[in-house]
Amino acid sequence: MSDSTQAPDPWYAQGLNFTCSQCGDCCTGAPGVVWVTDEELQEIADYLEKPIEEVRLMHTRLVRGRVSLREFQNGDCTFFDNEMRGCRVYPHRPTQCRTWPFWDSNLTSEIKWNRVCESCPGSGTGAFFSLEEIQNRAAQVKI
Repeated sequence: MSDSTQAPDPWYAQGLNFTCSQCGDCCTGAPGVVWVTDEELQEIADYLEKPIEEVRLMHTRLVRGRVSLREFQNGDCTFFDNEMRGCRVYPHRPTQCRTWPFWDSNLTSEIKWNRVCESCPGSGTGAFFSLEEIQNRAAQVKI
């Protein structure tokens, strides 16, 4: 016997808007983690024209058995350039950065999304993302 009931559509079924404003707020402030894979580290190393060992040593740390980008003492990401207010590896930033703000943790409720919109000037404005696009991004990393 098959169950024909479907899960209800998520609250964001009609899509959401987001355009990065390049404010740098998601790269600065309170400490956190930015998970990074070996493949992403290699892309960053190639982009910076540095050996991967150097990038790993200077820009990563172990957190709960996983690799994360380091932060400066003030919480800013190791690749955040304070002078230009931007990411030094933007074209090759990790998946976690590329999928912001469409993380499961931000999509659990409209209340959570509204909190993201309060702290991120690009969330809730700009380019339209369909349900399918949002779900594809959310599936790439679990935060």
